[in-house]
Amino acid sequence: MTASIRLLLADDQALVRGALAALLDLEPDFDVVAQVGRGDEVVEAARSSRADVALLDVEMPGADGIQAAAQLRSALPACRSLIVTTFGRPGYLRRAMEAGASGFVVKDTPSGQLADAVRRVASGLRVVDPALAAESLASGASPLTAREAEVLAEAGGGGTIGDIARRIHLSEGTVRNHLSSAIGKTGARNRSDAVAIATRQGWL
Repeated sequence: MTASIRLLLADDQALVRGALAALLDLEPDFDVVAQVGRGDEVVEAARSSRADVALLDVEMPGADGIQAAAQLRSALPACRSLIVTTFGRPGYLRRAMEAGASGFVVKDTPSGQLADAVRRVASGLRVVDPALAAESLASGASPLTAREAEVLAEAGGGGTIGDIARRIHLSEGTVRNHLSSAIGKTGARNRSDAVAIATRQGWL
């Protein structure tokens, strides 16, 4: 008998995490060995549970699923990560793959397909939701530089130019320049519009 695939589930919604665990535990070759609700708990939980595959939500406190995937690749390369998210955004997919995730599927994927994705990731293959892959290729990479994305993300939290500058330790002029550039690159009308567009695309 082959060894079961040891799974770690990371999702900040306990109800979703429990439902996913119950669903995956029905598979004879799966064993859910750890569950966490924060991204910054993923590496330690994966290490102590000796997980083979970590199923990661994108939006979590502590660290998001994409950051957690990058941390896992660095700390425990033998543990593969599969992003399972409500937010099927092309920018998220691209960033997840760049961070070292082995797969990316949306939460409304049928259970049989999700189980198949877990097995394929465990065997060393890459799995990506096909509709999202096509959309990601069509939309291209994020036009924002890392600094523009950082400034825009801070702008999403509200406040004046001065507030943003203080939070990320830049001059007001620099913040203004980055915001202006980000607004231009996203084709937005103003700052809040740029934040909305970049968020929708998964660039932030």
